[in-house]
Amino acid sequence: MASPRSKRPLDHLVLPVEDLDIARARHSALGFTVAADARHPFGTENACVFFADGTYLEPLGIAQREDCEAAARKGNVFVARDQAYRFRRSDNGFSALVVGSTDGDADHARFVELGMSGGEMLEFSRPMKMPDGSEVTASFKLAFAADLRTPDFFGFAVERINVPAADRSVLTTHANGVTGISEVILSEPNPTDFQYFIQELACNREVDANSFGMSIELDGATITVYNKAGLETHLGVSDPSRERGLSGRAVVYQVADLAAVAALLLKNDVTARQVGGRLVVDPAPGQGAYYCFEEIR
Repeated sequence: MASPRSKRPLDHLVLPVEDLDIARARHSALGFTVAADARHPFGTENACVFFADGTYLEPLGIAQREDCEAAARKGNVFVARDQAYRFRRSDNGFSALVVGSTDGDADHARFVELGMSGGEMLEFSRPMKMPDGSEVTASFKLAFAADLRTPDFFGFAVERINVPAADRSVLTTHANGVTGISEVILSEPNPTDFQYFIQELACNREVDANSFGMSIELDGATITVYNKAGLETHLGVSDPSRERGLSGRAVVYQVADLAAVAALLLKNDVTARQVGGRLVVDPAPGQGAYYCFEEIR
């Protein structure tokens, strides 16, 4: 049975990194609070950055390559896609957009019915340490969405089971003042070629298309796909490549005081540039996407 057609919330973004220590140092220099390292039961590890709006970043590293390779051979789509991304692109990037789900099985069935399933569902459990030091076992169901025309980007819906509500205020308070993610920016020379894929991942048929690309609303955030002109105009990025397919490009963060962010970045020797009303920080080791800071309107 299909899940209700309502706009999905942004859950998190997957950002492959070569080394979690480098990612931690980079995000700390950018003014983010980074959570403790955590391991998956299939060889990957992360050091997440959580936000007050419920979204987060997942810098993803390799804890045990042999375990990852074994999991990929057994059909683990999450690991297989991560390994393929690293092979084709690099160990530093932006590979997946994740939406929230209340019924992972229904989302998987919907993706299969639509012909956009990325493969078998992934169900796994892992211990979670709570802020008070206690430990619980949380479970997850991941339903994957993919398009063969875009091998370097995919999406999935995640359902959390037995994940208790916890006070994460210590982790969601950031020196740069970021309160959440307002926009996720992808690119493709002809964005509307992937309109259907993004619409169904977002569970929203409404599209705002213009000469720079298209935008589709999630519940609380926007997915924007820019063409080359859009990248240059809105990010100040020139892309001479002729590659097709969706690419993860940028994350737009909400802050209360842009001048304070600029001062913090200057103090930490992080180069930023002004593009329109945003501060843009170019990718660097441990940060595989453009990071854009804009004031809350």
